[in-house]
Amino acid sequence: MIEIFTKWKSNSNFLIEVLQDIQEEYHYLPEEVLKTTSKELDVPLSRIFHIATFFKGLSLIPRGDHLVQVCMGTACHVQGAPKILQNFEHHLKIKSGETTKDMKFALEAVRCIGCCGLAAVVTINKDLYGQVRLGKVEKLLKKYE
Repeated sequence: MIEIFTKWKSNSNFLIEVLQDIQEEYHYLPEEVLKTTSKELDVPLSRIFHIATFFKGLSLIPRGDHLVQVCMGTACHVQGAPKILQNFEHHLKIKSGETTKDMKFALEAVRCIGCCGLAAVVTINKDLYGQVRLGKVEKLLKKYE
């Protein structure tokens, strides 16, 4: 945690970057850590919560170690994204927006990842997978177990 503040020189101009690093470390933004951030950066806690709830990439709810995002943009939708999402839900035994009980996976449907030529697209953490089809879902999950 201290490393994050040191990296950004405890400068409030880098609040979003600090929150992103906290998110990466904890897989969500714990309240106690946000209180520490408020003091360390001299930023009102209300502003931090405003930013944390505004950006979809930040979460106040614990997420799994591996974030699975299924693109539901037009091109991906046409290439079967809704069924791919259902297949992830089936294999993980959760719905979109939820986290597995073992905290291993979180699943989200996102609007557009921006690489429509690769539709259907799935990201797991920072890894991008293009031309995903139903048969690939289980193989992708096994890679991260």
